[in-house]
Formats: sequence, structure tokens, C-alpha cells
Amino acid sequence: MARIARTWALIVLLTAFIGCQNSNPGRSQIIPSSPGQTVTTASVIDISDTSEADLVEQMAVSRQAYRQGLEMLETYYARVGNNMKLQWARRELQSLDTMTKYDYILSPEITMPSRKPIASIAQADGLYQEAEQYEEQAGFLPLVDLPILKDENSLRLALSRYNQLIKNYPSSDKIDDAAYKAGVIYEYFKDYSIALLYYQSAYEWDPEGVYPARFRAARILDKHLYRKDEALQLYQQAIRTEGRYERYREWREFAERRIRDLQRLDEGQSP
Repeated sequence: MARIARTWALIVLLTAFIGCQNSNPGRSQIIPSSPGQTVTTASVIDISDTSEADLVEQMAVSRQAYRQGLEMLETYYARVGNNMKLQWARRELQSLDTMTKYDYILSPEITMPSRKPIASIAQADGLYQEAEQYEEQAGFLPLVDLPILKDENSLRLALSRYNQLIKNYPSSDKIDDAAYKAGVIYEYFKDYSIALLYYQSAYEWDPEGVYPARFRAARILDKHLYRKDEALQLYQQAIRTEGRYERYREWREFAERRIRDLQRLDEGQSP
């Protein structure tokens, strides 16, 4: 792993040192790719005996090496006074911070029904408040079906705090809240299968929870994953549980309509 990190850092250093010194934004120094050519190392590396976990770990190390290389460049150009290349390094670091990154291996904590929200834990509460602040910065409202978003990066930061809470504080009385709100964020990003897992965890960890997790999970099963039989059962369950709350009247009415439509489909009728 150390060799990989050194290799990536060297690549970054060599790449950035190539170029002219005149004042320009650096667009001409972006490494080109030939038409129809995909730059990849997978074709020359045998990964037949490599596990997914090892590949993901190697990718994470490479990401970190890439960041460290850029930070080294930033420090160097600041020291020698090369403002043009200093700005290049800073822009690339900024792009790295805001680009979409995936975990690839889902955390097993979200599928553990044995977790129970039973204790008030100060550290968990702090993470929860921090996540809510990031949501506020993003303009995201988890209880609104179609929020107006201003900043997706802040939303991803909120998501990371919810996941950290769930992973590190399994007995916190905030894990069901965090699971629901993380599910809404995943649904916003159209990661429907992951959102479903989080909604299911929210109502399994706290069956009497006050969020419309069953309604949202049923809608994903119905509208996005096309698992209609499961959706029908969950709509019915949601009406008996979350549907008791007046604030979810619109959800209840939506579920009642979908139940009628799905039952007609089962009978061979048009919805």
C-alpha cells in the first residue's frame, strides 16, 4: 500500500510540473485523452484473485495519496512563490473535495435489527446536530417531499455525519432519526435501494417512530423497484402505524389510492 501511495504522489508531482510559466488559468495543462481511449490500469493488472474489499481499500489509499500529492504541491508552490501553479493545485483540491465519491461497500451496521435507540449520548447528539446544520446549509428539508437544494456537498456532509452516528453509537436514541434522514438524502440522490435499507432500519429500530419511513419505503418498492406485492403489504402496514398521525394525512391518502390501484392490478383490471 505504501508503494501505491508513493506512486500516486509521484504521478501528481510530475503531471503538475509539466507546463509553461506564463499567466493562464491552466486549462491547456489538463491531461488529454485520445478519442475513444479510456485510461485504465485494470487491463494490465491481474485482479482475478483480488476481493472486492481489497480493491476498494486500494482505491481508498489511492484517493488519499492523490490528495496528499496535491497538498504537497500546494505547500511547495506557496513556498517558492509560483502563484499560477499554486492556484492550479488549489482548484484541483477544491474539485476533489466536491466531486462525488462512493463507499462501494455498504456499512453492515444499517442492516442490524438488534440495534435499539435507548440512550441519550452526548457525542451522538452532537453528530446529529452537526448533520442538521449541514442540511440547513444545503437548503434541505427532510420532511418535504421535493426540497429545493442549494448545496449538494453540504448534503453529503450531513449524510456522512448520520452514518458516523449510526456506526459509532448503536444504542443512541438518535439512530432511528439518523437512519430516516439519511434515507431521505439517499432518495434525493436516487440511490433507491440504499434509501430503502435506511427506511427499513428506521422503523425496525423504532417501530413506533414518528417518521413516515414505511410510507417512503413502500413508495420506493412501488414506484422505483417495482416490487408491487411487497409495496402493497407495506402500504397497508404504514396506514395502520404512521397513518395514525394527522400530519401524515396526505401520505395516508396516497397509500390508500395505491392500495386500490395495486389490488385492481392483482385482479387483472386497469389501475
